[in-house]
Parts: sequence; structure tokens; C-alpha cells
Amino acid sequence: MPTLDAPEERLRKFKYRGKDASVRRQQRMTISLELRKAKKDEQVLKRRNINDVSPEPASEKPAKGVVSLSLDEIIKGVNSSDPVVCFQATQAARKMLSRERNPPLNSFVEAGLIPRLVEFLKSSLHPYLQFEAAWALTNIASGTPEQTQAVVEAGAILPLIELLSSPHMTVCEQAVWALGNIAGDGPKLRDIVISSNAIPHLLTLVSSTIPITFLRNITWTLSNLCRNKNPYPCKEAVRQMLPVLSYLLRHHDSEILSDTCWALSYLTDGCNERIGQVVSTGVLPRLVDLMTSSELNVLTPSLRTMGNVVTGTDHQTQLAISAGLLSVLPQLLKHPKTSIQKEAAWTLSNIAAGPHQHIQQLIAFNMLPPLVDLLKNGEFKVQKEAVWTVANFATGATVDQLFVLVHSGVLGPLLHLLSVPDVRTVLIILDVLSYILQTAEKLGEKESLCLLIEELGGIDRIEALQLHENRQISQAALNIIEKHFGEEEEDIIFPVPNQESECMEMKK
Repeated sequence: MPTLDAPEERLRKFKYRGKDASVRRQQRMTISLELRKAKKDEQVLKRRNINDVSPEPASEKPAKGVVSLSLDEIIKGVNSSDPVVCFQATQAARKMLSRERNPPLNSFVEAGLIPRLVEFLKSSLHPYLQFEAAWALTNIASGTPEQTQAVVEAGAILPLIELLSSPHMTVCEQAVWALGNIAGDGPKLRDIVISSNAIPHLLTLVSSTIPITFLRNITWTLSNLCRNKNPYPCKEAVRQMLPVLSYLLRHHDSEILSDTCWALSYLTDGCNERIGQVVSTGVLPRLVDLMTSSELNVLTPSLRTMGNVVTGTDHQTQLAISAGLLSVLPQLLKHPKTSIQKEAAWTLSNIAAGPHQHIQQLIAFNMLPPLVDLLKNGEFKVQKEAVWTVANFATGATVDQLFVLVHSGVLGPLLHLLSVPDVRTVLIILDVLSYILQTAEKLGEKESLCLLIEELGGIDRIEALQLHENRQISQAALNIIEKHFGEEEEDIIFPVPNQESECMEMKK
């Protein structure tokens, strides 16, 4: 269980009245950091090329056919002065590195073969040798950070970028793949690829005439150049890539769409200025359209991107709403995949963190019924996001909007969730109940609200929490009982033990 904050710190983290929406939304963004991270299994960072088919990059094939060599023979052949022998050894190396299980990546690093393979990248008179060397280096760079670093330290990046201008498409495509693996290792190597001026060369390759497999590799490499946020890719690199990403977002291929959406999700996972760079390209309506995709690999990153956008300013959030976000969220809250429900509820919670105008649009788009259904029937990780949505809605709502929330049926499932073992969730619910009761008291409506809570079994649940082992929960529950469910004093000098609690009528 995480260390609990002091009460005053907890109040700062929960989005309470008195704070403007942008501050509350940024706090929500911080608290939801774990949810917002793109997991490594959601998009592949590095890929090995294990295809057994080796298309020749040049019309003239090498003099001899494929041979099978041992590692020692490969080492000897790679260091030969005969181009044909070098080719045979490099091709054998590539085949050994391309086997599906347990490729000997480290053996090649330890054998000192990488610098020689890098030299072969520069053999413009032997494009088939360039191709095999690029393929071998691609697979070594798909390994551990140390193995990828060995490829970089051998000076592979600049020759690979030069190959992006190769007249031989297979050579060019393999260089794209190798650079994608290097950039996918992390922000340090990503920035080395960027500073080596790879992006303009990559963007030049994007066209409607190249094979779909080639375009997929380019898109995936671009997504790796957008990835990681410590630090983010430089603004100039993002500025260069965004027009092409916007173009790729119109493609029909699901792999290209998926990697493009992931790229945009990385670029929006940050400060408002970063979000603004993406929003200004006009991609939001297309992203909303992709959120209706039946293919999970497209739906997930498009939803993630829009969820990131609504962590931004109120204006950026309104642009997302105007693009049609609220028209597709209700169905996503009912999606059969729990992960989609959770992301949709998180997105909804950040919209609810905005001003009352945004809250009114949630009401207008009938978002409360599916929200209540999630609170009742969703898996707990989804229910937690739904609780946050209710909390944000309640504390930012007008009196009339709060009235709509209470009468949507939200109190029953909220009170039921007071029995969950998650401390933070229970605290949030108690805070929401306290705030709603205080508001009702000011309006002279507390008695009817207390009766409703009692009918829903809420008083028993709150009273039970007075004995909770967590001090903050027990104190919050005690405060609610004493302030809002205390006994009326009608000429009673001594309180009667175990007397059934009644709602205390308060005057304005």
C-alpha cells in the first residue's frame, strides 16, 4: 500500500472547489501517471527481421549461392578482402541472427564483427552486401540496450542514414528498420538519430507509391522518434514530423494508423504546449473517427491521444469536445474490453475536471447513465476512474448540475463502494458525500438527502468506517456522521446509547 499523504496534502491532490479547472486537471494528470504511460506491450519498441525470404537489392546477384557457415567461419569470411566471400559470410551472419529462437546477438558483439558490418554499409558498389549488413545490424540493434549501443558506437547511424537515399528500395527499407530499432532504445539514442538529420530523409520516402510494407516500417520508425518524454523529442523534430503524421492518419492500413496514433499519443503526453502542437494540425476530428474503429490496435492509441488532449487547457478540451469526442465516449464506456472502459472513464474524468460549461455538455450528451452503470457493474480498476469522474463532476458543478448528478442514481453505487479495500477510493467517496451534503445543507435540502442516503444503506456503511484502521478514513466518516447524521436535541439531556440515527433538520 502506498504511503498516505497528510490530510492537507490529500486535499491539495483531490480536485476541490476553489481551484480553477486547469490546476485540477493537471493534478488529475499527475495522479493518473501510471494509466497514461504507454505499456511496452502496447507497441513494439524493437523488431527483429526473421523473414527467411531475402529479396536481392540489385539485378546482379552475387557469384555464389547461400552457404551455411559456423561463427568462426563467419568471422574469418567477414574479414576477408574478397567481396564475394564477405557477402557469403555476411549473409550467413544475417541468417544466424534471424533465427526465431535464441539468436547469438551477444556472440557477434563480443566477436567484434559490428565495425566490419558497418563498413559494409558504405559499399555502394555492392548493394547486396549493404543489404545483408543492414539486416544483420538491424537484428543486433533489436537486442539489449548494450547490444544496440554497440551498433551505435561502431558508427552505424550516419551510414544507415546515407542508405535512406539508396536507389535500391530493399536496402533503403532495411536501413529504415535499423534506425527504428536504434531510436526505440530510449531518448538518448533517439536524440542521436534526430541530431544526425535522419528525419528529413525519412520524410522524403513517404509517398503513396511505395509498397505498404515499406510505409509501415517508416511509420513505425517515426513513432519511435516521437516516443519517450525524459526528455521529449525536440520541438523542431516534432514540427518536422507532424505534417507527415497528419497525412498518414488518413491512410486505410490499420498498422500504419496504429503506429501513427501511437506517435501522436506520445507527442500529447505532456505539457499544454506539446498538446497544442498536435491540436493545431487539425487532427482531432480524424482521431475521434478512429475511436469508432473495430480494430483494437487503432482504437486504443486514438483514445489514448484524445485522453491526453483533454488533460490540457480548457480551450484544448473544448476543441476535443467540438471534434465529436462526447458522441463516441458513451459506447466506449460500454466496450467489452475493460482496458477501453478504463481509458474512456479516465478521459471522461478529465473533461469533468473542467468548468461547468464542460460539465453541462456531459449532461447534454447523456454521459451519466453509462457512468452509473460502470460504478455498479464495472471491474474495480474501471470503477476507480468512474469515482474520479463523479468527484470532478460534483466539485465543479453548479447547483443545478449537482442536482442532476444526485438524481442520476449515482449515490447507491458510490455508497456500495465504501466497502472496497482501496484507501484512496474510499477517501474520495467520503469527500464527495461530504461536499454534496454541505451543498444540500446550504440549500435547505439536507433532510431529504439524508433520508435518501439512509434508504440506500449509506448510514450503516459510513458508521462502520468510523472503526476503519486508516485514520483519515475513520476521521472523515466520523465528521460526516457528527455533522450530518447526529441526533436532534429535543430536551434530551443525555444521549441514548445505540439510538437509531436520524437526520438533523437544519435551517438556512
